[in-house]
Amino acid sequence: MSENKLMLDIKDLTIYYETDAGVVHAVEGLNLQLGRGESLGLVGETGAGKTTTALGVMRLIPNPPGKIKSGQIIFNGENLLDKSEHEMRKIRGEKIAMIFQDPMTSLNPVMTVDKQIAEMIKLHKNVSESEALKLAGDMLELVGIKRERAKDYPHQFSGGMKQRVVIAIALACDPELLIADEPTTALDVTIQAQVLELMKELKTKFSASMILITHDLGVVAEICDKVAIMYAGRVVEYADKESLYLNPIHPYTNGLFRSVPAIDEDVDELPVIPGLMPDPMDLPKGCAFHPRCAIAEAICAQEQPKMCDFGNGHCAACHVMAKRHGL
Repeated sequence: MSENKLMLDIKDLTIYYETDAGVVHAVEGLNLQLGRGESLGLVGETGAGKTTTALGVMRLIPNPPGKIKSGQIIFNGENLLDKSEHEMRKIRGEKIAMIFQDPMTSLNPVMTVDKQIAEMIKLHKNVSESEALKLAGDMLELVGIKRERAKDYPHQFSGGMKQRVVIAIALACDPELLIADEPTTALDVTIQAQVLELMKELKTKFSASMILITHDLGVVAEICDKVAIMYAGRVVEYADKESLYLNPIHPYTNGLFRSVPAIDEDVDELPVIPGLMPDPMDLPKGCAFHPRCAIAEAICAQEQPKMCDFGNGHCAACHVMAKRHGL
């Protein structure tokens, strides 16, 4: 991807949590790119390192016990890991905003919602209190909440409405990059659909790039342009949505797709990936997926596979598939 089209370039990012019980290898040598205006779906099981990656981009890894051990996070040509905390505070909210997983814990229960949105606006824009509150009302209307409800408290809203307020806060300063960490997990299916549709509309309206963290391959199909599959702290497959859904390459990606129920098939039991995610304190040597992989060979237990391009930017890290394709 050319430099002027590239917004985010994560290079060899490694993040550990150093605990009394041992070192948790949360993110291990991760590489990822995101272009301007693109939506990237970050998919994987719980514990794959998706949220840690997002917190790393925001420079919000709790320290202690978390530490960014190595790598670069290049945002608009500048390495965020070289920025001071003061500089990062200017970037968070204004340039990069994050929608957290649970709106219940993201909102202050003793502040009205308009004041919470206005607080973000005042942090990054030179406006008066009254102007900030007016803009907050505008943002609420933009996410489908009537202005008359601006003086309500979070407990007076449903789960879906709270998530809309959180989205309003995240978009209040028109960020260039929006990170959404499982924004629909706590919502029922109907409200999920409404929130996802809203996010699609707002992404287009604000021309923002987006990283969507999710377990749900259906959500990714609905919203994202590119998809990165994560396993044990690494990206194991990366491609545009169509290529990945029509031709998944990595055995782990294939396992994820097989475990999704098909609406037109009547089966008693869905195929599952055997075993469990490896202990991040004790990752297997070689490919971390090899103990669960049906096509693993001897080399898989010895060497970490390199990311190979299988054509048109569809990349995967698998010894066996690379050999089959002559790479």
